[in-house]
Amino acid sequence: MILGHIHTQLPFALPEVLQKSLDFLSHLDLQILSPGKIEIDGDKVFAEVVDTTTHLKEESKPESHQKYIDIHYLVSGKEYIGTVIDTKDNPIYKAFAPGKDIQFYEYVKHETFVELFPGSYVILFPQDIHRPCCCLTEPVSIRKIIVKIAVSEI
Repeated sequence: MILGHIHTQLPFALPEVLQKSLDFLSHLDLQILSPGKIEIDGDKVFAEVVDTTTHLKEESKPESHQKYIDIHYLVSGKEYIGTVIDTKDNPIYKAFAPGKDIQFYEYVKHETFVELFPGSYVILFPQDIHRPCCCLTEPVSIRKIIVKIAVSEI
């Protein structure tokens, strides 16, 4: 997991495809985009503009991906994302299905929540189980962009 802000340079170099994805986000007019998919490089790199409402963590299941790295970038609102390293001992709620790059867990041990605010992002790798779109108390409306980057591009 890498946590950052779109206007703050990281103190280390990222793989080129990750840096290009952050550059892509920093040059978009994020407020006028319509919700939905944005093609960047076919099925290798694409983004999804999402308008949603946060929820309590108990209302969702933690998830992970095998084929894609996620960049969760918050445009507006406040979001908490739970995260924990996959130690392979968390009970699976719904396993990866053919053609789907998502697995859900019944629960995870040692989950930590990261607060995202406008302009901040988190990069999540296949070993990072995560629970997006959470709130601590009251749900709020958020706009976020999730960039999906094929692991094979790293």
